[in-house]
Formats: sequence, C-alpha cells, structure tokens
Amino acid sequence: MPVPDLSPATAPGPARPSALDPAVAARLRRNPDGLVAAVVRADDSGDVLMMAWMDDEALHRTLTTGRATYWSRSRQEYWVKGETSGHHQYVRSVALDCDGDAVLVSVDQVGAACHTGDWTCFSDPLPVTGAAPGAAPGAAPDSAGPST
Repeated sequence: MPVPDLSPATAPGPARPSALDPAVAARLRRNPDGLVAAVVRADDSGDVLMMAWMDDEALHRTLTTGRATYWSRSRQEYWVKGETSGHHQYVRSVALDCDGDAVLVSVDQVGAACHTGDWTCFSDPLPVTGAAPGAAPGAAPDSAGPST
C-alpha cells in the first residue's frame, strides 16, 4: 500500500483558523484531521504522562499561555488540562520532533495526568517476547547499530 507524501509542504493545513506563528505552522506535518500528536512528560522526572492531540490553535494557546491546551476529537473543542479536574499542566517547554508530526510537551504536573486518576496514562505494561538474544529484559537496544 503506498504511503502518501506528508512532508510539510504537502501535509494537510490547519483544520481551524489559528494565530500560530506561520514559521512554526509551516514546519508541522499534520494528519488528515489537521492534528499533531502531543506527547506529554513531567519536566522534573521525565515520566511520560499522556498523549493527546493538538491542532495549530491548541499549539498556539499552549505556547502563549503556558497552560497545556489540546483538541478533543470526541467533543470537537479545545480543552485546557485541569480546567475541570484541577489536575493542571504548567508548560515548561515544547519541542517539535524531526518530522514535524509530533510535539514533546514538558510540564509541571499538578495531580494526576490520566483521566482515570493515575499519575500517567501509561500504567498498563504489555509483555515483550521478541527481545534480542542476550539482551537483558527491559534493556534499551544498542543505538549505535552493529559494529563492523
């Protein structure tokens, strides 16, 4: 199955109007719904807390208010983390990944990040059975690749 070219020049544009800096907007590689993935981590511990979706305007609001703002696909509206739960996310930094299709949002998390009340949404480990021979369980793969 062919993979569509979604380089920033051919990626779908924003689905909703936004005041996002055009230079930043030009670097985004959005999905067909005009969204990029937002991976959220705790600034102090590095814990991965959650994943949500942002469009251009949610990213603009996050960058300019210092409050993590996302696009709700189910409600079709913006939501500021903690607005109803009291579990706020105060943004420390935002980084765009090399492909432009995701942002890493580092936050000071107040309370639980997950809607279930857990600190992180990633609290359900799955078994990994395809570990490389000789690798210790949970060990990171050698990023340098095979030696010659």
